[in-house]
Amino acid sequence: MRRGERTAEEGLLRIIDPDGTYDSKLEPRVAPDLLKRAYRHLVLVRTLDNRMLSLQRQGRIGFYVPSTGEEAAQVGSAMALEKRDWVFPAYREPGAALWRGFSVATLIAQAYGNAKDPQQGRQMPNHYGARDINYVPVSSPVGTQIPQAVGAAWAAKIRKEDIVTRNDLLAVYAVTKAAADKARSGGGPTMIEAVTYRMGPHSSSDDPTRYRSKEEVDTWAKRDPIERMRKYLELKGLWSKDAEEKLRAEFEDLLQATIKEVERSPPPPIETLFTDVFAELTPQLKEQMEAFIASGERRRPEMLDKFPL
Repeated sequence: MRRGERTAEEGLLRIIDPDGTYDSKLEPRVAPDLLKRAYRHLVLVRTLDNRMLSLQRQGRIGFYVPSTGEEAAQVGSAMALEKRDWVFPAYREPGAALWRGFSVATLIAQAYGNAKDPQQGRQMPNHYGARDINYVPVSSPVGTQIPQAVGAAWAAKIRKEDIVTRNDLLAVYAVTKAAADKARSGGGPTMIEAVTYRMGPHSSSDDPTRYRSKEEVDTWAKRDPIERMRKYLELKGLWSKDAEEKLRAEFEDLLQATIKEVERSPPPPIETLFTDVFAELTPQLKEQMEAFIASGERRRPEMLDKFPL
């Protein structure tokens, strides 16, 4: 048996089939506008991934981690949460960040690491976070978000606060919402295994053809979560070919304009080398910063033409 053949969908919770047909008995009650909003986010993530990989290949950003094929797991789980809930993501979940309110411009700027990046270039691409949307910054090691979420949940319990942590979008939504409702009612945590498949490379530095066959990828491409959701919406009379063409054009224009604006931004101010270590600059850091600025050395000459890295 070849790698990947064991991961058939039999035995898994499935509401929407690859051809868009669905089980009306399992279908959760989701308003039509919310369904269309979810689909928009699926397409936005795919379009963004393609454009960001292209930027990396052109040398305009240094690195990127795509999530092609995994969009439904991201958006479906995020849409089941409430604004007050906290998300502890991995580095391949832009759909969750965007759904929570993380802007496309900020996400792109973070990949450039320039002055528009709230983290001021201190984190590698795809490792963003935002306190205002309860989205904890990403850690690179796989699985670190689990103990982090547990610790935050215990802290919230002690403080008597509420918290919930985080290729069938409706199936993911249904089980995540049930788990979140259970947690809020005091029923404890739930482990959800979302079987999905990364159809693209692990990152912009990866060549997946070295470790998996084209046949395996083609098999999973037939289960594309975006195509599945589009066909489902069409069957329900909520989507059309004309709507699809307009949506694709809208996102292409959005990304083109946003990238152009982000690229106008300079590198982070040199002072940011010293800030954000403490809430306020210590006397020692202030002295070092003033001495560095007074020296007139802004950046190493050999690096002036190599931003972003």
